[in-house]
Amino acid sequence: MEWQPDEQGLQQVLQLLKDSQSPNTATQRAVQEKLEQLNQYPDFNNYLIFVLTSLKSEDEPTRSLSGLILKNNVKAHYQNFPPLVADFIKRECLNNIGDPSPLIRATIGILITTIASKGELQMWPELLPQLCNLLNSEDYNTCEGSFGALQKICEDSSELLDSEALNRPLNIMIPKFLQFFKHCSPKIRSHAIACVNQFIISRAQALMDNIDTFIESLFALAADEDSEVRKNVCRALVMLLEVRIDRLIPHMHSIIQYMLQRTQDPDENVALEACEFWLTLAEQPICKEALSSHLVQLIPILVNGMKYSEIDIILLKGDVEEDETVPDSEQDIKPRFHKSRTVTLQHEGGDGEEGEDIDEEEDDDDDTLSDWNLRKCSAAALDVLANVFRDELLPHLLLLLKGLLFHPDWVIKESGILVLGAIAEGCMQGMVPYLPELIPHLIQCLCDKKALVRSIACWTLSRYAHWVVSQPPDSYLKPLMTELLKRILDSNKRVQEAACSAFATLEEEACTELVPYLSFILDTLVFAFGKYQHKNLLILYDAIGTLADSVGHHLNQPEYIQKLMPPLIQKWNELKDEDKDLFPLLECLSSVATALQSGFLPYCEPVYQRCVTLVQKTLAQAMMYMQHPDQYEAPDKDFMIVALDLLSGLAEGLGGHVEQLVARSNIMTLLFQCMQDTMPEVRQSSFALLGDLTKACFPHVKPCIAEFMPILGTNLNPEFISVCNNATWAIGEICMQMGAEMQPYVGLVLNNLVEIINRPNTPKTLLENTGMPQITKVSRAITIGRLGYVCPQEVAPMLQQFIRPWCTSLRNIRDNEEKDSAFRGICMMIGVNPGGVVQDFIFFCDAVASWVSPKDDLRDMFYKILHGFKDQVGEENWQQFSEQFPPLLKERLSACYGV
Repeated sequence: MEWQPDEQGLQQVLQLLKDSQSPNTATQRAVQEKLEQLNQYPDFNNYLIFVLTSLKSEDEPTRSLSGLILKNNVKAHYQNFPPLVADFIKRECLNNIGDPSPLIRATIGILITTIASKGELQMWPELLPQLCNLLNSEDYNTCEGSFGALQKICEDSSELLDSEALNRPLNIMIPKFLQFFKHCSPKIRSHAIACVNQFIISRAQALMDNIDTFIESLFALAADEDSEVRKNVCRALVMLLEVRIDRLIPHMHSIIQYMLQRTQDPDENVALEACEFWLTLAEQPICKEALSSHLVQLIPILVNGMKYSEIDIILLKGDVEEDETVPDSEQDIKPRFHKSRTVTLQHEGGDGEEGEDIDEEEDDDDDTLSDWNLRKCSAAALDVLANVFRDELLPHLLLLLKGLLFHPDWVIKESGILVLGAIAEGCMQGMVPYLPELIPHLIQCLCDKKALVRSIACWTLSRYAHWVVSQPPDSYLKPLMTELLKRILDSNKRVQEAACSAFATLEEEACTELVPYLSFILDTLVFAFGKYQHKNLLILYDAIGTLADSVGHHLNQPEYIQKLMPPLIQKWNELKDEDKDLFPLLECLSSVATALQSGFLPYCEPVYQRCVTLVQKTLAQAMMYMQHPDQYEAPDKDFMIVALDLLSGLAEGLGGHVEQLVARSNIMTLLFQCMQDTMPEVRQSSFALLGDLTKACFPHVKPCIAEFMPILGTNLNPEFISVCNNATWAIGEICMQMGAEMQPYVGLVLNNLVEIINRPNTPKTLLENTGMPQITKVSRAITIGRLGYVCPQEVAPMLQQFIRPWCTSLRNIRDNEEKDSAFRGICMMIGVNPGGVVQDFIFFCDAVASWVSPKDDLRDMFYKILHGFKDQVGEENWQQFSEQFPPLLKERLSACYGV
């Protein structure tokens, strides 16, 4: 007997569906409770599918809603559905996939996919064959409904469809889909391409076997009159460029011609998909060769795409000039992520910060439109192409740019300024001759009457900050700074934000060049405190923190401290412990404390106490959550991480002055817990703090060493590079304080350190693209050297296992204290075990030669070892040995050490 609804039950369900459309919150809550109750009855789901598929007398929104509630039930409780109910739902779905209403068809498609994704594709073997079969139906609705469901299944379960578990249904599905590329209905053609597109990136075998047919079919649809079809064709070609460029190369000329047309498609969605093509092509080795002859067409198209559309201007409230008094709505404020403290030793050669300002999103002037749009995509494409073609791009741009930058229409002028910013990185060399004229023009644009022009001028100027700073300060730096500071106090929030961000970039570039203007800068930043709404306050903290990082101890002047600290401390007191705005404020204070050093003393007590409290609260909450996950929420550990980092900043800035604060708190106990936290970022910040406290007030750390060392040893795990790095550094600092008492702990750490220093350089992963592996080797080498310095007898026997990577890691770093202690260690170990260095002595010679000016007693140690080795092997052997030296090395050793 087929299931039939009971009239009374049906009325009850319909009433529920009507109520759930009510805007009243009380009614909504009642609906939720009723749903909970009804879910106790298994056949409640039968009523829901009945309303969706069979109750044609009801209006479509009510029927669709019934299906969506059923979908949620499937998601939450499908494993508890009785088999009869599950079978009934599946049957009804397949029988009604061709409902006349597009809304109902789509809802049934979503329901089918949800059931399939609950691991049901294996348990519902007839689903795919039936859907594929229904594609052949004469009835358009049935064909379209089945295709809609298949497209959703392809999106959700693409891997499973290409697996042995289901006997590779793709082998049948792909050829089937390809037949429908020629269907008379554009909706069906579009579904067919969208289905196949799901399998390009994963290089599904069934698609690779039919790749030529697929590409030919795409070419046949190139001029389709339907915009959805054109969009899917563009999307397919962009993905094929990534995975099967070999198949596109023979047709590259015509594909580029096609994409040039599509990037100007009247439908912006099509133009956006096509514009992605240039971004992807720029990453391919063939880019230069393929695009060179087309630049003359492409550049004007991209530049044209960089104008704000009318809808952009409406969304961005481009006609609103003054909005500084309008409070921000909470959804305007993006979540901020705190980057845990990584100890960067003072030894990395140049500055590691090159070329990172575009890693946000190319055009970070329109954040509130954070949807990717044609303007952003065109700007990003121009940026990457500028990096590929460098100055070859300029001939195609310069004439255009002149017309744009001085155009009377502000929308066109604004796009010209964006173009100038987008090419800054790639075309910098070629732009230099024009900058003396352009920079003053851009500085003038900072006073434009349109806010959107002022804000983009801020961003573009920040992209040329490096050049500005390299000129005499009165030429450009001073006028730029003066105008940017005015914009920081603009009456438009978007301009305030752009100016603050641009100023932070300028600070990073200018560093101590800003010292003469500090008073003026601080007056402006402090004034902004009283002016800014919520979102921009967070950016202001960043600008102040960056200023402190850039000018360092120059900030430690009574008049500057008087200006800066009161507003910061006022905000600090206003914010509650649960407020996420503490993150940027704590980060800012951490930079300020490090810069002010003893100047921060009057403020350190309450700041220190609160950080300890934040760590304690978070640990307690984590503990309660562990014990009763149903009653307590998991804490946000970022509070703890940021607090640990600020404590590090205090220890680093205050040095020995932090001692009495540590003495009066339980920070060492808390640190012991934090060092064992499951979250790597918490451990990373804990080890940084441990190292800083070791340097600042070792007597408080020393009693804990026996407990701490085993934890440090287990965290020497290169899987978490930053954690491992900070643990290594902390061990090295502890060595220097412990001296010979380090002996019992050498065994806990030495093997791991030696193993890691011998690893081949790890490829840079996505997360660690900061040159970390190299730093990591250096920190290992320094710590091994320091261990050997305090416990030469224990470490020297392993000398031969690490001497070569040790020397190569430390030859490239500047002379400093850390390098000094490490080299003393290696000399002492060679004294204990001279045989350990024999095979790799040339590397030792090279490392010694890397010193510019070692201290006298260290130079003596080098002298003795070099001459000792020479005497040991005899003059003749030494001659042969030193023949292998590069000329420069030979020269240095002879000049400095007489060998």
